[in-house]
Amino acid sequence: MDQKKFYITTPIYYPSDKLHIGHTYCTVATDVLARYHRLLGEDVMFLTGTDEHGQKIEDKAKEAGVTPKEFVDRIVEGPRGVVDLWKLMNISNDRFIRTTDGYHVQSVQRIFKKLHENGDIYKGTYKGKYCKPCESFWTESQLVDGKCPDCGREVQAAEEEAYFFRLSKYAGRIRDLLENTDFLEPRSRVHEMVRNFIDPGLEDLCVSRTSFSWGVPVDFDPGHVVYVWVDALSNYITALGYENDRYHDYEQGWWPGVNIVGKEIVRFHSIIWPAMLMSLGEPVPKKCFGHGWLLLDGGKMSKSKGNVVDPYILAEQFGVDALRFFLMRTFPFGSDGNFSNELLIQTINTDLANDLGNLVSRTTAMAGKYFGNALPAGCGTWKEPLSFDKELQELAGGLRDRYAAEMDHFAPHKALEEIFKVIQRANKYIDENTPWALAKDMEQNGPRLAHVLYNLLEAARICGILLTPFMPESTEKLFAQIGAGEEARTWDSAARWGALPETAAVLKGENLFPRVDMDKAMEELEAAVEAARQAESGVELEPQLTEKVDFDTFCKSDFRVVKVKACEAVKKSEKLLKFILDDGTGVDRQILSGIHKWYEPEDLVGKTLVAIVNLPPRKMMGHESNGMLISAVHKEKGEEALHLLMVDDAIPAGAKLC
Repeated sequence: MDQKKFYITTPIYYPSDKLHIGHTYCTVATDVLARYHRLLGEDVMFLTGTDEHGQKIEDKAKEAGVTPKEFVDRIVEGPRGVVDLWKLMNISNDRFIRTTDGYHVQSVQRIFKKLHENGDIYKGTYKGKYCKPCESFWTESQLVDGKCPDCGREVQAAEEEAYFFRLSKYAGRIRDLLENTDFLEPRSRVHEMVRNFIDPGLEDLCVSRTSFSWGVPVDFDPGHVVYVWVDALSNYITALGYENDRYHDYEQGWWPGVNIVGKEIVRFHSIIWPAMLMSLGEPVPKKCFGHGWLLLDGGKMSKSKGNVVDPYILAEQFGVDALRFFLMRTFPFGSDGNFSNELLIQTINTDLANDLGNLVSRTTAMAGKYFGNALPAGCGTWKEPLSFDKELQELAGGLRDRYAAEMDHFAPHKALEEIFKVIQRANKYIDENTPWALAKDMEQNGPRLAHVLYNLLEAARICGILLTPFMPESTEKLFAQIGAGEEARTWDSAARWGALPETAAVLKGENLFPRVDMDKAMEELEAAVEAARQAESGVELEPQLTEKVDFDTFCKSDFRVVKVKACEAVKKSEKLLKFILDDGTGVDRQILSGIHKWYEPEDLVGKTLVAIVNLPPRKMMGHESNGMLISAVHKEKGEEALHLLMVDDAIPAGAKLC
C-alpha cells in the first residue's frame, strides 16, 4: 500500500533584513507538524520560501544602490539570511520556493491568463488607500483612525490603471466553505472572516499594478505587473509543478495541502486564495490554520514597527532545541502569546532542566552507579506490581494516543502537556520508590531497584519518541543515553510498554539541559543584542570605565557653553584646530583640539559647543590651550569617528552644565 501523502506549507516570507522570532514561531510550528507526520510513516512534502516582488522591495533596492534581485538575493541567501536561519533552527523543509524563480514566474503568468480568459479578471482603475509596509489596499471604511488596520502606519491615496479579480462573484461559495466545513481553524477565525469581510460584501480585488515594475509581468499587457496576491499565493501549487515543467507532484496526490499561516494573513488564505482556486477549477486546501501572534510589550512583534527579537541571538544563547520547545510549549497555537526572555529562561529551567533533564540524568546516573550501565535481564517485569508501577505504566502506555489526538487537531502545546504529565509522574515515581534507599541492600532489593529504573527508562523512551518533532537533536542524545536503538524509537513502539531491551547499554552523558542562571543570562543576552546592533550599524563603542569617580571630584569639572568666534588650522599640524571662544567672561578663550580630520574650521564658526574650562593650560605646537572641547567618539566600520557636542544656539555663552 502506498504511503499516505501529507503536504504542509508555511506562508512565504517577505524578505527582510530583520527576521524576528514571530517568523521563527510559524516555521518551527510547521516543521513540528511535518516531523510528526513523518513519524507516523507518511510521505511528507514541507514547503516554505520567500515572496520577493513588490514596490517596497523596489524602493529599498534603489536606496541601497542595487538591483531588486541583488537586494533579495542578499537577504534570502546571504549570511544570516532566511536560508541560514532555517538551517540554524533545524527546519526540515523539503522544498524552498522564491517567487523570483523562473518556473514560478512562468506559472504565475499562465495562472493570470487563465483567470482572465475565464472572465474573472478585468481591467479598471484603482482608487483607494495603500499601505506600503503591508502592501495592502484598503477602503476608507477599513482604516482604523485613518491608518492601516494591520500595522497602524500611514496610508497614501493611490490611483492607477489595474486589473481586478471578481472576488465578489465567489462570496457565496466562500461563505459556505467557511461556515459549513472545517476548512478554517480555529473556529474563531471563521467568525472574523464572515463578520469583517463576507457580511459587508466582498469587493473585487486589485491584482495588477502599473506604478512600479518589480514583479511578474502580465505578458499580454505590457506595463502591468501581477500584484502580490496572485503572485505569492500561487506558490503553493507552482512549487508542486502546476503550470510548469520544473516539478511533477501536483497530480501525484500532494495537493490539496495544509496552509499554516499567521492570523494577519488569514483573509488572504481563507478568502482570496480559495476563490482563485475555484476560478481555476482546482481543489481548495484541506486546511487553513491561522495561529496567533507573539506579542512583545503588549504589541504585535513586527519588523515594520522595529520591536523585533533576533532568533539568531536567542538560539545561540540558549540552544536551538530549547528555543523550539519554548515556542511550542508556552503559547497556545491558535491564540496570541506574550513573549519575554525571562519566560524563555523560566521554561528552560522548569520543564527542560528540572523535569526532563533531571529525569534522564538521575535515572542514567543510578543505572551506572548501581548496575554498571546495564540493567539485568528480567528487570522489565515485577511479580506483584505496586499501585505506582501501574499508574506510571498506564499513563505512559496511553500517551501516544492522547498526544496524537492533540497533534491531529493542530494543538502542539496540548500534546506537550500530555508528555510532561508523564515526565512529572516519572519524577514523582523516583521519590515514591527511593532508589537510593533500595540500593543500601542490593542483595535484598536489587531486583526491585532494577525494575524501578527500567520503568523510568521506558517512560523516558516513550516521551523521547514523541518529543522528537519538537527537539530532534536533543532526543537523539536522550536515546543514546538510555540505550534506545532504532527499533525502540518508532511510532509503533511508542504505544508499546516494554519495547526497550532490558539489558540496553545505559550511559550517563552530559546534562541535556543545564539550568540557566537568570541574572547572568539576561546580562549576556543584553550584551549580545548590543553587539549585534553595533555590528549591524558598523558602530563600535568604547567600553565603559569600571573605575568609579566620587561625586565631589566630578563636581570640580566646570562644563560651560562656549560660542565659536573664530577657528583656523594650526600651521605644520594635520590634526589641530585653534578656536577663539566666547565663554561668557568677556575675555576670549583659546582652545586647541585635534579634530581637523573630521571638521573644517570654516564650518565651525558660529557653532555653540561645550568645553571644560578649568583644566590647567598646556602648550600644543607652540600655542597655549585653555580647556578642552567635549566630543563623542566611536568606531564606524573600523574607522574612528568623532562628533563635537553641539547645543542649542539659544543657550548663552558661559551657561554652566549641571
